Amino acid sequence: MNKLILGTIATFSVVTSPLTWGLPVDLLTLPEGFSVSVYAENVENARQMALGDNGTVFVGSRSAGKVHAVRDTNNDGKADSVKVIATDLNMPSGLTFKDGSLYVAEVSQVLQFDNIESELAKGKPLSKPKVAVAGLPTERHHGWKNIDFGPDGWLYVPIGTPCNVCQTVGGEKFDDPRFDSILRFNLKTQKQEWVARGVRNSVGFDWHPVTGEFWFSDNGRDWLGDDLPPCEINRVTTQGEHFGYPYFFGKDVADPEFGKGKKASDYTAPAIELGAHVAPLGIHFYAGKMFPEAYQNRLLVAEHGSWNRSSKVGYRVMMATLKDNKVTSYEPFITGWLQAEEKVWGRPVAMLAMPDGSVLLSDDFANVVYRITYQQ
Repeated sequence: MNKLILGTIATFSVVTSPLTWGLPVDLLTLPEGFSVSVYAENVENARQMALGDNGTVFVGSRSAGKVHAVRDTNNDGKADSVKVIATDLNMPSGLTFKDGSLYVAEVSQVLQFDNIESELAKGKPLSKPKVAVAGLPTERHHGWKNIDFGPDGWLYVPIGTPCNVCQTVGGEKFDDPRFDSILRFNLKTQKQEWVARGVRNSVGFDWHPVTGEFWFSDNGRDWLGDDLPPCEINRVTTQGEHFGYPYFFGKDVADPEFGKGKKASDYTAPAIELGAHVAPLGIHFYAGKMFPEAYQNRLLVAEHGSWNRSSKVGYRVMMATLKDNKVTSYEPFITGWLQAEEKVWGRPVAMLAMPDGSVLLSDDFANVVYRITYQQ
């Protein structure tokens, strides 16, 4: 198979294994009326997803360096076609789709594949992609990123911190104000603006369906113990506001090195303080028509799970209920990937709304995409 290396692609491989490999989906627990099934398997290291105009589900990856195209051609709720359409990319975790083009985020650039669904339908080799955004930082530590177009038409791109915790403006090793932030790009003018600053590592964001406000997840630093600092869900009320990193985590947890001489009140507190090390990645406001009315505008949060804690936490999908832009509850929606004796068989990453109101959920550990449905 020819590979996409620095923007060149020739062909793709096809995975045709049936959905019979015995993934223990029956261990997952959901509220009454909800169910989860395997939508697609053999989607290596599945991360962010995007839906094409003709029903193709594109799936990024991080360590695998691949992009998959997934199709459910007979509309039975299970994919019957899984194709690897690009390989050897630099951590293409995030992608999005707009006006017939697929946008894929590598560490230092965003690629644009035009007319991708029509080329795939014709069985043609993919055309060489354009570079939609160039010149992003090259550091791989927290360099993977999810992306999406906002209601304003701009492309939103987070730039994670290149360390566990460090000073990235005027620091000893790093000096680039784009680190620790979420940016947006006008692709027509190439104008760049700050959406949020003081953001350690955001791997998920969404816009509230009613207010239009921008919400994002953020992962707290490591090595302050099992229970500090909290991970966060944040809400942007003023463009470019600062959310505290590297000085503070959560509402008022000062970093032992960089928080000295700083005040927590000078920075924006999170909308929700989560457990330490639960690693919130994808977030999604539900606005479909399949789930009950009570689930409208609730926020789904994929807690990827801890890697450096003495006992594991996370490995679940949570649901936040909001009233007047304040979180009134935060409770489990899907659990079961973390079993007794700390055995883990899956790690949820990101969600994608489907036209029928169902929600797809990626899992980069089990290498699958699930489908969440509701039936009375």
